[in-house]
Amino acid sequence: MTVNNKKQELFSRGINLFNNRQFYDAHEYWEELWLEYHLSDKKFIQALIQLTVAYYHLSTGNTKGARSLLNKSLDKMKLFIPENRGINVNEIINAIYSSIEMIDSEERFNWDIVPQLKIKI
Repeated sequence: MTVNNKKQELFSRGINLFNNRQFYDAHEYWEELWLEYHLSDKKFIQALIQLTVAYYHLSTGNTKGARSLLNKSLDKMKLFIPENRGINVNEIINAIYSSIEMIDSEERFNWDIVPQLKIKI
């Protein structure tokens, strides 16, 4: 397998796992990509990792950790507006804002606001 194929495989597996709300596993694939390869958009991958771990924290009841990571992800995502790797970054940013508002409202978290990461071809 070529290096580019391996990088694409790690990215794609992370997307599929994230979209199936398997946040911990998604973060593992993206972390390998982030740590092991030179990437021109390394901060984007880091933002995805932070987003994923934020939702993992939410799933375990750690709202403080989730809120902190959502804000860190948000700062990095803004560097890649309007899209990166075929993904609509504005949609992710809107979902992050909605997630933070939901956490701050102390209402039960509505998992339907977690974005689905769709790659435009």
